[in-house]
Amino acid sequence: MAKQEDLATRAARRAVLIDGLPVSTLGIVALALGSNPHPSAGQRALWIAVTAAFSLAVAWVLVRAFRRADEYLRKIQLESMAIAFAAVLVALQVATVLDAAGIIQLHQLAQLILLGGMAIWFGLADLRTRLHR
Repeated sequence: MAKQEDLATRAARRAVLIDGLPVSTLGIVALALGSNPHPSAGQRALWIAVTAAFSLAVAWVLVRAFRRADEYLRKIQLESMAIAFAAVLVALQVATVLDAAGIIQLHQLAQLILLGGMAIWFGLADLRTRLHR
């Protein structure tokens, strides 16, 4: 029985990784497209479209991951998501203060902060799942 649970846990982690890599790549593309401080109308439209696709892809990966997971893996995912959410909130607050002080521009960091939050979430969930064995 334990062997079967280990296989299910590995399959769930692998599925999130396989689903998450293209989504993360899409997020990096959106980040690159949004880094231009003076985009043309076409560039702005492309950036909005890629960012919307990124947001929908994140939701799709989440739904798939939660449907696949058992109760314990859902608990790990939600706790890891909560920690990552707190990290994103703190990072956005710091970035907002730095933007108000004229040190950085918030629009250049917002997507990077969100991608960092996703990396924290996935990394923490994977680490906690591995250590549970």
